[in-house]
Amino acid sequence: MTPPPGWYRDPSAPHQERWWDGTAWTEHRRAPEPVGYGPVVGRASQTGQPPTPMYQPVQPGQAATVPLASGGAPGGPGGGGRGKAVALTAAAAVLVAAIVTGVFVLGEDDGGSPRTQPPPVTATATAPAPVSDPPSPSPTASAPSADDPALVEDQLNGVTFPLPDGWVRPKYVAEDDVMMTTDGTYDCPADGSVCRHGLVVSRTVTANAESSPKVLAQQDIEDAADDAYDRDLIGNKPFGGIESHEEVASGPVAVAGRAGYYVRWRVKTAKGPGGYVQSMVFPSTVGTESPILVRYVFDAGEDGPPLADMDTITKGIRPIGDADTGGGVGSGIGPTD
Repeated sequence: MTPPPGWYRDPSAPHQERWWDGTAWTEHRRAPEPVGYGPVVGRASQTGQPPTPMYQPVQPGQAATVPLASGGAPGGPGGGGRGKAVALTAAAAVLVAAIVTGVFVLGEDDGGSPRTQPPPVTATATAPAPVSDPPSPSPTASAPSADDPALVEDQLNGVTFPLPDGWVRPKYVAEDDVMMTTDGTYDCPADGSVCRHGLVVSRTVTANAESSPKVLAQQDIEDAADDAYDRDLIGNKPFGGIESHEEVASGPVAVAGRAGYYVRWRVKTAKGPGGYVQSMVFPSTVGTESPILVRYVFDAGEDGPPLADMDTITKGIRPIGDADTGGGVGSGIGPTD
């Protein structure tokens, strides 16, 4: 049980008192009130010095000595029942102080140094109730749901992506905005670094004052192709660079109930089969409704993921917590071979 707030002997300096706020020691200290003294009653000094106290301080563990009243006998002049009562009260206070001090002196760790601990607690009806442990933090929202493990959450943009067969959550990927990749890696055809057959990236458009999904998608597609098939983050050319590209599809698209736009290129590279790159932009459903840019990178050839997965992922994008909002563009999304 936690003791109530008050002044208690400082466990690190028993000659002082320290303020206990009910839960922890504070930095407030003071000299202790006189303990073991009765009222300053005594015989006046003939030399003009302060009167000698009749009750002397008692050290912890030492028996309290009650002096006789003036006259040398109990009940004499200046004594009586009141004097004895005061003396006995003072002796009891000294005894309590000695016990408290002894508790703190005994509170040492194995090395002999005092431990910082709260003052002793006396059970009372008004003592505060013990404080319960704080609740455990809840799992992060980005963790997969046990009921729907085939979803990936983009908390920043407030949407979820379906995870088709053959796709996994990103592992050992340098970019922090990658939502998913195809399962496994392979040696890039040009420089021997590690490549993946497909990935999906989601990011917020913040560095562009433009808000039109069509304009933003048209502006982004070239950068998306360069990032995927020309040069990587450290300047290498994993596919030997881009030799040519052609636009194979573009048009309006409904994503998470919002009107967006997409542009898709077929890219040919110096080495390897090249691939398909798509930039898709639509307004966010949260916050300031900043545009969301989703990039798709699919290797061409028999080892690449099927282009139908672009449709599957696009149609499955939903606002977080809303499983009924539709998306997708139907049969007009573009070629699938």
